[in-house]
Amino acid sequence: MPLHRDIFWVGRQWAVTGYGMQAIDQRLNGMFDIEVSGLWEDGLVERMYGLKWINILDFDNGLAAARKRYPEPPRKAAPPDANVSGPKDGSSIDQLKQVPIFNKRSQSGTAKAKFLSLWRVHRPR
Repeated sequence: MPLHRDIFWVGRQWAVTGYGMQAIDQRLNGMFDIEVSGLWEDGLVERMYGLKWINILDFDNGLAAARKRYPEPPRKAAPPDANVSGPKDGSSIDQLKQVPIFNKRSQSGTAKAKFLSLWRVHRPR
């Protein structure tokens, strides 16, 4: 993948672009490019440090520039714990989440299936 047209920072191996953070080496075909949404992922630094070819200092400088350019999006709140608060009427949460089971039987007691022929496309040879 070629570099995005909007380039904000350039290092030896990495560039901060409108896409996010991209490896400058075009022989990598964009395999290690990081989108803007992935700049704040947990474990990103550890995963990238595991690569043997990476220049760690350049990556750190590029990641700092990218995170400064694209601030961290607000995280979603964790769902409330079921043990902390329950329904006010005393029923359990499991009872509230129950879905009625749909049980349909045919009038004769046995289900009959109608099999249709397969569609086939005939091409002239």
